[in-house]
Formats: sequence, C-alpha cells, structure tokens
Amino acid sequence: MLILFFCLFVLIPAGTFTYWHFYTYAATCFIPMIFTLRYFLKHDPEFLERRMKLKEQERDQRRIISSSLPIYVASFIIPGMDFRFGWSSVPVEFVVLADILVFLSYIFIVRVFKENRFASRVIQVEQEQCVISTGPYSIVRHPMYVGVIIMYLSTPIALGSYWALIPSVLMPVVMIFRIHNEEKVLREHLTGYQEYCRNVRYRLIPYIW
Repeated sequence: MLILFFCLFVLIPAGTFTYWHFYTYAATCFIPMIFTLRYFLKHDPEFLERRMKLKEQERDQRRIISSSLPIYVASFIIPGMDFRFGWSSVPVEFVVLADILVFLSYIFIVRVFKENRFASRVIQVEQEQCVISTGPYSIVRHPMYVGVIIMYLSTPIALGSYWALIPSVLMPVVMIFRIHNEEKVLREHLTGYQEYCRNVRYRLIPYIW
C-alpha cells in the first residue's frame, strides 16, 4: 500500500521515472521497514496486529485524522510537482542529510516500538496494558511522535522540495491535537498514567512542552 501511495502521489505528479530523490527516499524508508517487519513477525506478531488496526474508536481522533489527510497528501504531491516544474533547487548535501534524518528517526521509532509493545496505530487501552516509563518514555511521554515529526519535517528536503515544507510544518500542530486527545483517554482508562504524567512532565520536548 505504501509503494502504491508513493507511486500515485509522488511519481505521477513528477511526470517522470528519473526522479532520483524519490528512489533514495523510498530506499531509506522501505529497507529498514522490511527488517523491522521480519523482526516483529518473529518476536512479537501481536504488536504487528495492533499496528495494523486503522479504525479509530475516538470521535475526536477521527476528526483530527480526516482534517490532516489533505496536509499529509499535499506534502508528497508537492515534491513531485516541484521536481517537474523546477521550483526548488535543493543542494545534494541537504538531500542526503535529510535522508539520514529520515533513517535515524525511523530507527528511533523502532526503538520506541521495542520499548512499548502496546504502541497501537489507534488510540486504545487494552486490558493487559500497563504504563511504560522506561527508555525514551523516561524522558518524554510521546517519544514515537518525536520520531514521526522529525521524519515528516525531513521528508520534503529528502524529496528535493522547499515548497513542500509549507504543509509539512503543519503536521506537528496536528500531532499536538492528537496528543491532547490521546492523553485524555489514557488518563481516564489507563491505570497509573496520571502518576506517570507527574513524574515525566514533558510530552515532546524536554523543558519546553
């Protein structure tokens, strides 16, 4: 599905198969994904099952996701159009650096996954779920979103587009709304989460928020 998404929303707007930024970005994303998939299939298939759930139960989360979808799609369509019409001239060094940031942020997200096997794609609290306060969770309450935000903000440059930064910079705002609602659910339904919030004060950035 991801490969189909990238072809539809990046390659087609680019109007060419010589969009080299796309191939380096795709390799940066998909190669570690394959190894991650193999690892969790072997060691924790239940975690992958949680990550495959896409239907949100929380009405506010459904609204946040639906409202952010145009922003997400635009951040991939614009780079292809940018490449076709030559709007940006991003130095190769910036593209490589952005790809490195994408790769490192994905590795960090996998580290979060290994620490918290309850990291579902949807907002939910399971019966056996417990509060995770070790590893990255001892520093901020939502480390996965830290990795996701870095990946989103690096993607436009990795795809060779300055203009795509415009929709991408809105994604952290979307994450903030998602976090507020997620914490409301966790405070109400996850035992020990309020105490965890008192111990780990910051959501995304230490000493800031």
